[in-house]
Amino acid sequence: MGASDSAQHQPKSNPELDKPWRKFDWGQREALKEKLENFSPSDPNVKEIKILVAGQVGAGKSSFINSIESVFQGRICSRALVSSSAVGHSFTQKLKGFTIRSGRKTLPFVFKDVMGLEPEALAGSQPEEIINAVFGHVKDGYKFNQGQALTSKDQHYISDPTLSDQAFCLVYVIDGNTVQFTDDKLVDKLKIIPQRIGIPQVVIMTKVDEVCPLVRNDLRKIYNSKKIKEKMEMCSTKTGVPLSNIFPVKNYHEETDTDDDIDVLILKALDQIVQIADDRLLDFESY
Repeated sequence: MGASDSAQHQPKSNPELDKPWRKFDWGQREALKEKLENFSPSDPNVKEIKILVAGQVGAGKSSFINSIESVFQGRICSRALVSSSAVGHSFTQKLKGFTIRSGRKTLPFVFKDVMGLEPEALAGSQPEEIINAVFGHVKDGYKFNQGQALTSKDQHYISDPTLSDQAFCLVYVIDGNTVQFTDDKLVDKLKIIPQRIGIPQVVIMTKVDEVCPLVRNDLRKIYNSKKIKEKMEMCSTKTGVPLSNIFPVKNYHEETDTDDDIDVLILKALDQIVQIADDRLLDFESY
C-alpha cells in the first residue's frame, strides 16, 4: 500500500467528545428568564447595574446586545446598530447605554457599548477611555476621539460619579472564528484595563456556528465540540480570563424568529454577567 493509500485510510478524528465537558441544562430557559426579570441590585441605592461591552471590530458586540433584547421580547430586535468586520473599523462611534426590556418592563441592567477595539495604538477605543467609562466619568453621547482621551474639561466628563454611574463588569466579545489571529497588540490593550482597575471580566465567544460544523447542525452539541473547547481555551490563554467566565453563544444574525436553544445560551451568559457584576457591587459596599 502506497503512502497516498495509507493517508486515505487514516481514520478521521472525531470532532465530538463522548460527553459534554461543561454541564448545561437546555431546559432552563424560562427559569433563567424569570430570574433575570425579577433581579434587583444588591445595593438599594443602585437602580441599575451597568455593564461595559468591548471587543474586536465586527466581533458582534452590538449583535450580542440586540440578541439579549430579542430573547426578552420574543422577536428579533436591532436597536444597537451592527457593523461588519469587513468594514474594517468600528461602527460604534459614541458611548451609548442600552437598557433591556421584557415586554414593557425595563430590566435593571444597562449595557454600555464602546467603540470597537483595534490593534493600532491610536485606533479604536483607548484603554484610558474604557477605564474612564468603567469609573462612570463618561456621559452617554461622548464621541470617541482616536487621538486623545477624555479630559475633565470635556462636557461629557462626569467629575463626581455615583455608584450608579460606574460599570461593575467588563464583557469582551471575541469572534470565535478569528481568536487565534487576534493581534497581540489588541490583547495587550485588553489586559491593561483589568490590571489597572481590577474589574471582573467575562468573555463572550461569538459565531460558534461558523467555528464548528457540528454546532452549526445542532447547537446542543456546543459543549461536546472539541473545536469549541479548543477555541475557548485559546480565548482564556490570550486574555487571561478563566474558562469559567467564558461563554460561547450564537448571536441572532440572519434569523427572523427567536429560537429556544439560542436563547438559553444567551440567558446563561447574561445571568453570569449580572451575578458577577452584582458581586462586584457588593464588594464596593464593603469598602
